[in-house]
Amino acid sequence: MAKAPRPGMVKTRLARSLSVEAVTDLYRCLLDDTLALARSLGTAEVAILCPASDVEALTQLTGGVVDVVAQKGDGLAAGLTSVFAHFTGDGRQSVVAFNSDSPHLRRSVLESAFETLTGHDLVIGPTHDGGYYLVGAKAAHRALFDGDGMGTGSALEALLARTRGLQLSVGFTDPFYDIDVEDDLMRLAAELRLSPARAPRTAAWLKQWEEAVAQLRTGTEDL
Repeated sequence: MAKAPRPGMVKTRLARSLSVEAVTDLYRCLLDDTLALARSLGTAEVAILCPASDVEALTQLTGGVVDVVAQKGDGLAAGLTSVFAHFTGDGRQSVVAFNSDSPHLRRSVLESAFETLTGHDLVIGPTHDGGYYLVGAKAAHRALFDGDGMGTGSALEALLARTRGLQLSVGFTDPFYDIDVEDDLMRLAAELRLSPARAPRTAAWLKQWEEAVAQLRTGTEDL
């Protein structure tokens, strides 16, 4: 699930500490590396689902290497509903949706998500802040993503409440973290310093960012 990397439209919480242009450049790197991660699964079919207004831009950006599909409706809940309505409707046995900014996610987590669906109706990847970075299902479940809590610290709790109401069995992948604020970037930068091949474009961007931050701090200390 992705958006076109337009200034002021992506990773807006990062704009509190970075320029809008820097955030947009970072998002392009995150998207590119996340797409490479998804395609590394090999046996899985990869597609991008996005707002209808972003289809053309993302098709051009990705060079047509994957299908780009417009979601129906606006917002995250509508996007998630569209994922499963569209892709499970084509007879696929398992569908896993995850963020466009997860290049740091290990491939084994995605593999585990598909494996978990062999014995459960739903698989969820919880984040440490009360949300979730991944959700998978074998069928579309009406109203699964309806209601309050999307994009908040209660998103996971709200989703689990709806799964209980629908009597769906749920399995989990390992807890993880999203890239939302500067502290998340610092954590990701530390990880990619050790393993830059996991997300090479993002690792290169973060290295330049860290160097710029260090120079700025040095200049401040010299005043």
